[in-house]
Amino acid sequence: MSKSLTKVWLRGLRRLVAGQVDLKPLPKPRAATKPVRAKTVKSNIKPGTATKTTVSPRTLARPEVRESRVRPRASAWARGKWDRSYHSAPPTAGRFVNHLSYALYMPPKATLGKLPLVVMLHGCQQTADEFAQGTRMNLLADKYGFAVLYPEQSKHEHPHRCWHWYDDSSGAGGGEAASIVSLINAVIAKHDFDAERIYLAGMSAGAGLSAMLAVRYPQLFAAVGLHSGVVFGEATSAIGAMDVMRRGSRSDPVALIDAAVDVRDYPGMPAVIVHGELDSVVTSANADQLTKQFLRLNGFIDAAGNRRAGDVREETQDDGVVRDYFKNGRRVVKTSIVRGLGHSWAGGDDTVAFHSSKGRDSAALMWEFFKHQRRSKEAAQAAFVA
Repeated sequence: MSKSLTKVWLRGLRRLVAGQVDLKPLPKPRAATKPVRAKTVKSNIKPGTATKTTVSPRTLARPEVRESRVRPRASAWARGKWDRSYHSAPPTAGRFVNHLSYALYMPPKATLGKLPLVVMLHGCQQTADEFAQGTRMNLLADKYGFAVLYPEQSKHEHPHRCWHWYDDSSGAGGGEAASIVSLINAVIAKHDFDAERIYLAGMSAGAGLSAMLAVRYPQLFAAVGLHSGVVFGEATSAIGAMDVMRRGSRSDPVALIDAAVDVRDYPGMPAVIVHGELDSVVTSANADQLTKQFLRLNGFIDAAGNRRAGDVREETQDDGVVRDYFKNGRRVVKTSIVRGLGHSWAGGDDTVAFHSSKGRDSAALMWEFFKHQRRSKEAAQAAFVA
């Protein structure tokens, strides 16, 4: 892992001018296959006039069977409908072509009332199909009756499909966030989803952009899930992003939130945070700092980091530690630090890169948290007293 991570940092340094940074270790190159010599066979075009014809090695070699680790349709084992399309968002400064690919999963009983919507943002080197299979979120959608939206980063925007979570300018992460909001509003209008039950979850770079969306567009989301995410507001460049990934924030995370938003007017944002204890790509110190930031956004602590209200309940299990933070009897933040887990989605399909069977099912953990949260129009408009 450390060798792969070093490659990532070096790649980030080389591409600093382009503002590119990877959050994932690069896969190991495949071993070169042994070349097959060309063979000759007799041609039987006409008896008595045998000639030798050179046959391509490709023709004689046994076809190589390569089974994809990801099924062609990420909903192949679920019972609903998987649609691939793209959305043309309004252009922003620095982003004149704003086509955003996405996949939308609809459960079998999609016609029964307004459905909640879970928006899933993948990490670097992932596609919508891989993220759907690795997290198994579509299976939960079948069971509990919600739709799942998978925005997909373009390779034209980043060669490894990383979201620019550390740059909130309109030509980078800020523009990506605006495109995703435009996409969400479009699918809500088209499918009549329940606008009070829109939830957001992301992994790694996707968690970084999810935090940006939760902070910048709180009226849209009822809750957010951050898996292997980075503390918000510290990194503003590719080099800064890599430093925060390795060490966490050097600044007070609560001060970073207070500098980003006026918490007195912020409507609150319930958050569930999951992180691997042994994550060597994004250190788990980021999870602790993200927890403080969302406790601040939900009025649980003051600007000095002291508890203002509520209580904490901790549960230690064989696979890690879970903490629940309650305010006025309502769970506002949940954290899960998974023992023995690296930079992977916990409790997922470990045949997919960056997903592991270790720990609790993170998708189920997030939905269990999400389903109790609702963003009413009144709550979104009410002033938040910090």
